[in-house]
Amino acid sequence: MAPEQKTFVFGDVSKHNKTNDCWVIISGKVYNVTQFMEEHPGGSEVILAATGKDATEDFEDTGHSDEAKELMGKYYIGKIDETTIPKKRSYDLSTTEKTYSSSTTSSSDPTRELIIKILKFLVPFMILGLAFTVRG
Repeated sequence: MAPEQKTFVFGDVSKHNKTNDCWVIISGKVYNVTQFMEEHPGGSEVILAATGKDATEDFEDTGHSDEAKELMGKYYIGKIDETTIPKKRSYDLSTTEKTYSSSTTSSSDPTRELIIKILKFLVPFMILGLAFTVRG
């Protein structure tokens, strides 16, 4: 019979965020990497930066070797209840820009819109001209 896996909630795992007590979440699993902190080739700061969140993307983006992935088994302590991990914040700049544009410009005022378009075009050239003038 296989040993039962311990399941952790995000709030408990995120409390372990110090050099002498460090847990990370990678691919739905929780690892106690406290003993590995000083051995990590990138330094302990890299691992500390991965605490308090799902570090899967950070781990994968770094391109860890197969040997590093095998070593992880040594530090595995359980799985994470993924429903307790906070959702990533996403920013939709196009929505923000549309909201800003619609609130600052009125479609019933074409003159104002024309002036704004002209300024958007001319201001960069004015700044460039000023830079050459000051430099010259």
